[in-house]
Amino acid sequence: MRPIKFNVGLPNGDFANIVTFAKCAEELGYYSVSIDDHFFMRGMTSDPTQPHLECFTTLAAVAASTRTVKLVPLVTAMSYRNPALLAKMIGTLDHISGGRFIAGLGAGWFKEEYDAYGYPYPSNAERIEQLAEAIKVLKAMWTQDEPTFHGRFFSIDKAYNYPRPVQKPHPPILIGGGGKKILKIAAEEAEVLNLNPPVTKGMVDLAQAMKFDKDEMKRRIGVLRDFQKAADRSADAVELSGGGFLIAARDKATAEAMIQATAQMMGIKDVEAARRSPMVLVGTIEDIKRELSWRIENLGLTYFFINFMSLADVEMFAKEIMPEFVH
Repeated sequence: MRPIKFNVGLPNGDFANIVTFAKCAEELGYYSVSIDDHFFMRGMTSDPTQPHLECFTTLAAVAASTRTVKLVPLVTAMSYRNPALLAKMIGTLDHISGGRFIAGLGAGWFKEEYDAYGYPYPSNAERIEQLAEAIKVLKAMWTQDEPTFHGRFFSIDKAYNYPRPVQKPHPPILIGGGGKKILKIAAEEAEVLNLNPPVTKGMVDLAQAMKFDKDEMKRRIGVLRDFQKAADRSADAVELSGGGFLIAARDKATAEAMIQATAQMMGIKDVEAARRSPMVLVGTIEDIKRELSWRIENLGLTYFFINFMSLADVEMFAKEIMPEFVH
């Protein structure tokens, strides 16, 4: 089995706070830190007028402020940057960080953001096709002497890209998503799949996301493995990762109160379904240890992307939960 890894989701907004979280994660032994690739957010707990920093420029500064922790855009919408430019940016970040960059990629989903910033918003199928083709461009840029590619959406012709990334043959590719076509791309191209509920309506649908339960997650992992076999890749060629909001307390009563308050704030009526969702980690410290063990043993997850409510939670998790899994 692969080593178990944990990632701290950096709270976008205030840059000083982002760096504080990143340095704390590094000191506490987390494997990586991540930040979202959005220009603004809207949701049950977010306001589009709140400060929201751009992903790649922020990660460059975080790279310069840290020494060992790996860096992940979770995940970059392929539509926002020409893939040849993105390859250059990722290669540059790999040098700034000394080979610590993980290329988190996705097809994009947030229609309001596309519309607001003037990006075309093709169909779900076409955005996924663009992702697949863009990965071909990225790999050409990272490995070829005279990178050349001509496709339906993207073309490059001797797009010289020196220096190449520090990591060879290229930075690891992490693909985020869960739809069948995304699973096929991940099976063929990625080193890591971050398995999430598909977003098909241009916005997050909580009711739909709640249907993405552990049984459905297990089924989709099976689909991924079938695609890997068809692509002649070994069963362990793609590492499985998953996300989750941490709601933890030392006693059951406090944990329960936090769960109920969070569900109410997010407008979730079926609290039990939310509690069982693979997108959250809830309960006491012992509850969370048991849940992580279950996901490792039954789903094969080995890389956990966690969103924390506070630095105190980052520290508590590192000191009281991580030692059970990271040796």
